[in-house]
Amino acid sequence: MDVSSYPRLPETLEIDAYAPAQIAERVERAGVAKARLPLLQTFTLGVLAGAFIALGALYCTLVLTEPAMGFGPARLLGGIAFSLGLVMVVIAGAELFTGNNLLVMAWVDGRITGREVLRNWAVVYLANFVGALGLALLVWLADALALGGGRMLETAAAMARAKVALAPLEAFFRGILCNLLVCMAVWLSFAAREVTGKILAIVFPISAFVALGFEHSIANMYIIPVAMLYGIEGVDLRGFIANLVPVTLGNLVGGGGLVALAYWLCYRFRARAADGR
Repeated sequence: MDVSSYPRLPETLEIDAYAPAQIAERVERAGVAKARLPLLQTFTLGVLAGAFIALGALYCTLVLTEPAMGFGPARLLGGIAFSLGLVMVVIAGAELFTGNNLLVMAWVDGRITGREVLRNWAVVYLANFVGALGLALLVWLADALALGGGRMLETAAAMARAKVALAPLEAFFRGILCNLLVCMAVWLSFAAREVTGKILAIVFPISAFVALGFEHSIANMYIIPVAMLYGIEGVDLRGFIANLVPVTLGNLVGGGGLVALAYWLCYRFRARAADGR
């Protein structure tokens, strides 16, 4: 049977994933749009993202409470549960500081200014903090960590104590590794054309960073404050700041440098040269 005369599907109906060069262009266009969102919309979406990540951390806390399957499998399952947060950010739409480190790609390509990048990061970071802290307050008011006869609170306390006990340099490098994986999750989600593909693209990198014990600044804006609200010994404001500062800097390096800048060099720099820019 000769099928050469059959009509071809339009390009918009392709089901294959976007190629890496196409992903780079899509990430850049998204970065331009994000950098130029109105202030109120940016802040509101940032609050939602902070709350979404906190919900993922809360779900992860439950899953990690008294696991019966062993150390590695339990952490893997906890990481899958935590993926709920970024799934909601990407699919429902929200502004997350760590994911927005990919704006570096649009900046180095000259499509947005450094001022626009810093404005977005500052507004989104503050809004993420408001959302994460608000969720922590709701969890405390609802006494949601009382599940399992208080064993869930013990898990939350252990998580927070481990974070504030980290040395600054260790926290910094764990932050780099974390946002390398987070931004790769966002990058891979841009390759997908359907919701199911986006979710699958997110789950593996995010579950990996959680299982491996890397540090996410926005998640820590929930995990440490909720322990403080419960009065957990050894978890205080000083320890919170000592963790958050190096982790945030590490997240910037991991996402902005190891993902955004690296892929710009691979794909967009070559495109600029071909265009004579």
